[in-house]
Amino acid sequence: MLPAAFRLARRTFASDAVARAPDRQCRLLLFGKPGAGKGTMSARLEKLDVKILSAGDILRQNVAQGTELGKMADKTIKAGGLLPDDIMLKLLTGALRPLQSLHWILDGFPRTLGQGELLDQALGPEKTLNLVVNIDVPDEIILDRIKKRWIHPASGRVYNLDWNPPKVSGLDDVTGQPLIQRADDNPETFARRLQTYQSHTAPLLSYYASPLAGHAAPRLVTLTGATSDEIWPQLERVVMDRFDLRDSPVLAQEGREADERRAEVAGSH
Repeated sequence: MLPAAFRLARRTFASDAVARAPDRQCRLLLFGKPGAGKGTMSARLEKLDVKILSAGDILRQNVAQGTELGKMADKTIKAGGLLPDDIMLKLLTGALRPLQSLHWILDGFPRTLGQGELLDQALGPEKTLNLVVNIDVPDEIILDRIKKRWIHPASGRVYNLDWNPPKVSGLDDVTGQPLIQRADDNPETFARRLQTYQSHTAPLLSYYASPLAGHAAPRLVTLTGATSDEIWPQLERVVMDRFDLRDSPVLAQEGREADERRAEVAGSH
């Protein structure tokens, strides 16, 4: 049975239900192998006024602020233990509560079948994830991408020698400081991370393949491609067709700019 705190959280989410139809609010989880481009897709969706909710960021924020849950988490982590799912779930539901009427993406949770089931129970069928996107990129493409990835450690800027190379080889474009390759950007580490991902994720993807109660559209959608530029149009089409993103400030600005360009063309004739 779900703990009492989560039964209360579920009732709170139900009582604060937004006016729009449940299927029109984007509540998204992105899946993908390590290096598949989830961060790139999240960043592009954020420009469409979709809020990114990172489990890691929420955890670090609570630890830094010294909240009750943050202290519990910090104590567990410093002791070398694994953070219990119920603590992470409490942190997430607390962070989600102010986003009731907004579009959002979860990053970093859930990662296992048990976590997925707990999240659905805590939020309830009308407020839980209603779209799970599996980004399917061939292993050999990801491995090649990882081999050619260089980063600027201080800022986190990422370069790829093929499609986003630095202006000066080996140096960051902004600071001129040296770029490095992460220690885990190698075939052996990638193989281990991929094995872990597949063992944890396969049951969770099967779980999300089942329809959500009261919703006609499937929750799980798989998008296939070799590059972000191939994946993005597919993802954009899915979220635009399913959710109320057309009123985002970014899209409104793009629409105004398109109207201005058309007016300029018409005026020149």
